[in-house]
Amino acid sequence: MKRTPQPDFTHLLSLSGPHGTFEHAEFAEARVEHGYCTDDVARVLLATSRESEPSFEVGELARKSLSFLSDAQGPDGRIKNRRAESGAWLGPRTSEDCWGRSIWSFGTAIARSSDEDLVFEARRLFERGIMTRSHWPRAMAFATFGAAEVLLGDPTHEGALDLIVAAANLLDRPEPVRGWHWSEDRLAYANAALPEAMMVAGSIVGNDRLVEMGLRQLKWLLDTSSPDGHLSVAPAQGRGPDSTREKFDQQPIEAAALSEACIRASEVTGDAEWIKGHELAVQWFLGNNDVASPMFDADSGGGYDGLTARGPNRNQGAESTIALLTTLQQARHFELAL
Repeated sequence: MKRTPQPDFTHLLSLSGPHGTFEHAEFAEARVEHGYCTDDVARVLLATSRESEPSFEVGELARKSLSFLSDAQGPDGRIKNRRAESGAWLGPRTSEDCWGRSIWSFGTAIARSSDEDLVFEARRLFERGIMTRSHWPRAMAFATFGAAEVLLGDPTHEGALDLIVAAANLLDRPEPVRGWHWSEDRLAYANAALPEAMMVAGSIVGNDRLVEMGLRQLKWLLDTSSPDGHLSVAPAQGRGPDSTREKFDQQPIEAAALSEACIRASEVTGDAEWIKGHELAVQWFLGNNDVASPMFDADSGGGYDGLTARGPNRNQGAESTIALLTTLQQARHFELAL
């Protein structure tokens, strides 16, 4: 694989406001009037915690993100997902994706951050967060990744193990027949996170069948997402077994999720062939996609919000930028290991 660009946090830092990272952007300018989203701030903590030698600014961004998530979390571990520009919280606390992504980010900070104070606070929030459960498969998948990070340092952590057992039970669903090798009626968003979580949970609880199901579903997803030799992920509106193959609008989160899942499959199986899926995801960002256009701004470091039939949606919101950053982080880690 060719050398890829290094993760550039310049644009992500420019989206930072007094409380956290603003969700939306118009081109490279933050749309502050739309406020903040906990989903995105959790992603920020994840990406910043993965930096082994963060700059001062990136370290400060990690601490601001953790403070935001601490404010979002309730005493039962549930999380508020919306915050106005003023700092006022909106809506109820839930155990939806914002909860799962927060657990993922806490676990990653505990396992990977070199900031001892941040690790201490992340551990406190993790312990509180895992008191609850979600009935949403993706939320439990994201939480599984965080619990697995904690188990790397503490293999006997009962709370993390209990959460993963619950996730394994939730994710162990029948696959539909007749060529649709997926556990849902249609592809939705962050799809590859589901088979990745099957692999993780199955490996930890000793359920080989769940691991094999995850590998099978990921292989099917990867094959159906790259029929022409490059990545062409499910569009924002999803895709079902009876739908025509609509290509657009494609979201960066899909490529990032495939990158993560394929690297995990390589680790679980020891089969380097899975790295090809990660490489397809990297190349999707670099321009090997359905319109042959790079999906990031080389000047700002921001990721474009979507791939349309006319080219990129050149707004550079937080979710898309972090999808780019985490994929480039994975590519850097892989290249350094060679």
